Amino acid sequence: MTSLDTSAKRGDASDGGGALGARLSRLDGPAKITGRATYAIEHPVEGLAYAVTVQSTIAAGRIGSIDVTAAEDSPGVLLVLTHDNALPLHGASSWLGAPAAAPHYHPLARDITFNGQHVAAVIAETFEQATAAAALIDVAYEEAPAVTGLDDPRAGDGMPLPPMTAEWGDAAAAFAAAPIRIEAEYRTPREYNVPIEPHGLIARWDENGLTVWEPSQWIDGMARTYAEWFGLPFDKVRLVSPYIGGGFGSKALAYAHGAIAVMAAKMLGRPVRLAVTRPQTFTAYGGRPATRQTLSLGADRTGKLVAIIQRGANETAVDGVSVEPLGAVTTIMYATPNLSSRQNVVPVNTVLPGPLRAPGENPSAFGLESAIDELSYAAGIDPLEIRLINYAERDQQAGKPWSTRRLREAYAAGAEAFGWSKRTAAPRSMRDGRQLIGWGVAAGTYPVRRTAGEALVRILADGTVEVLSSGTDMGTGTYTILAQTAADAVGVPVEQVRVRLGSSELPRAPVSGGSQFANLITGAVHKAALAARDDLIGLAINDAASPFRALQANTLIIANGRIASPRQGGPDLAIADLMARLGRDKVEALRDTLAENHTAEDRRYDNFTTVATMRAPTDGEFSMHSWCAHFVEVRVDEDFGTVRVSRMVSAFDSGRLYNPKLAESQWKGGIIMGIGQALLEEGLVDARHGRVINNNLGDYLVPTNADIPDIQVISVGLPDLHASALGGKAVGELGIVGVAPAIANAVFHATGKRVRDLPITFEKLM
Repeated sequence: MTSLDTSAKRGDASDGGGALGARLSRLDGPAKITGRATYAIEHPVEGLAYAVTVQSTIAAGRIGSIDVTAAEDSPGVLLVLTHDNALPLHGASSWLGAPAAAPHYHPLARDITFNGQHVAAVIAETFEQATAAAALIDVAYEEAPAVTGLDDPRAGDGMPLPPMTAEWGDAAAAFAAAPIRIEAEYRTPREYNVPIEPHGLIARWDENGLTVWEPSQWIDGMARTYAEWFGLPFDKVRLVSPYIGGGFGSKALAYAHGAIAVMAAKMLGRPVRLAVTRPQTFTAYGGRPATRQTLSLGADRTGKLVAIIQRGANETAVDGVSVEPLGAVTTIMYATPNLSSRQNVVPVNTVLPGPLRAPGENPSAFGLESAIDELSYAAGIDPLEIRLINYAERDQQAGKPWSTRRLREAYAAGAEAFGWSKRTAAPRSMRDGRQLIGWGVAAGTYPVRRTAGEALVRILADGTVEVLSSGTDMGTGTYTILAQTAADAVGVPVEQVRVRLGSSELPRAPVSGGSQFANLITGAVHKAALAARDDLIGLAINDAASPFRALQANTLIIANGRIASPRQGGPDLAIADLMARLGRDKVEALRDTLAENHTAEDRRYDNFTTVATMRAPTDGEFSMHSWCAHFVEVRVDEDFGTVRVSRMVSAFDSGRLYNPKLAESQWKGGIIMGIGQALLEEGLVDARHGRVINNNLGDYLVPTNADIPDIQVISVGLPDLHASALGGKAVGELGIVGVAPAIANAVFHATGKRVRDLPITFEKLM
């Protein structure tokens, strides 16, 4: 169980306060920068054995034979695992709560569906011994033809996804009749999560069941999967994740390497540590799949849209379906009387793709925001003005009003801060010596998702407050905002709040993903903290030992850690003194964010360990989303074609900000990832064998400090109480949406050359 003592780690609150809404520095910061924060596989466990996995070297076929004799005879080797001697595991339900697709789960493959699939594992006394022995395993394959990507001639058009279809009006006829039309294909490549902390875990079995130390964005969901794989009751799995060194969507689920480590620990009767190597992180789980989409936009002479037609596809695995919803932004961003959006998935020999920051919204915005920019040039209208002309006053697809949509305000604030009015319209019309200067704009959006969670708040005998949740802090500031929430609700200084996160023994929490976690868990903590506060006040007015006995509840206040009657001369005690008089060691309350009409059966653990209770952004009377507008300046070297982002201003509507400093950090993090997506990131696949060939941080390029300009972020949001209990909307995933098209649009303005397939590299401009 992880505890963070905030009393010694307050940091700087620039506005002098610690309650919700203050710019408090991260309370976990000092532990991380001084090395006191213990990450999952750093946990000290006695008697560790070390596991190393072996991956397939073909993309399709089957194992003909596998010779492990030399590996088994190597020094220090304790066990060699293959499909043939692996423990039988049960199939597990999906993250959506659907029953297992198959009765059994095989983390070590015999039939090969992608290059890099786990086929064997060596467990030895040391990591070095396991690595050396793994190199001795001889695998003979019966290779079959593979489909290695969207452009493979064998890939075809894929399979249609009817749930991804959106249609209204007659888009084809309206487009054909439109006086202004553009049509183009937009592409994004495979992208990978590449967190600085690679995946890994320590697994230990004992008389109490299974303990797993593993970085996790969803402790309860992953614990459920391990319980189902190994036929355990949920409460016999303890998953611990005190800190996470980045995940970006990749650490929300249990994967094959986790099953292998837990299996090995069970077979050996001793704890096993398995750390995924950097190259293995490109195939141990999936990142964003490659996408393509064709957009046809028709407008009248004033620039007003009359039709949007989209046809999209993303690659998926041959043995599973993963969807990158390419209509996510297309269907809601702009008003149009006619729209048709359809999508296919194309099976290829790859690991099943997975979520990477803003899945769906990110590539959807790249296509739409590039296309609307092209339409602006075709119509001779400023790119910002055409967005305002086509502003959507309501969600046409859902037929509902927005809960809040301050996108106009984002456009205005961003344009003013950026100086957009000084832009000259013609491409290649702005320069500084041999540098071509381009200015671009794009918008973004992210939905408000809501999954139930719970929290426990305790007021302790010493007057401090304890917050307990199985939720995690990925570096987003969960420790800090929960301390602020509880301090605000109970009425104590934030340094008197201790937050305990990161263990499945604690109250249930939803996945930290989909930009929902902060809104939901602060709602649960606020609810529990108010209940604990009310219980304390109830004791104060009813207990015979209390100096407040016989007063009315509404005459007592709790502030700055003291409980008092506002009447002149009335009692005024520190909470600790009152607790001592009452003889109480704690007052606590457990509350959840399920609807009040839910039953006790609805509050079972399994209703918190899938997203089966997730409410859609259009569930209710309103359509709920966050919004943003990005303004970017690029400088393109006229001789060499190199592109540098030199300035960015982005304005956001994320509703109420629980901690502006942390929200701004999240927005900037998303923007930085968007810069990497636009200019650097691209998974390269060898078409002969389906192997990722740039599977390291030397060849798979991500942005460094030298690539990032000054970034100004502006909040235009107002509290949205339809979206969450405390008025916040999506923050973390929003920042990346729209960055890549803003850069691509700026590059066109600088050079006159439109790049429609990411990343934008110099050879595409020369």
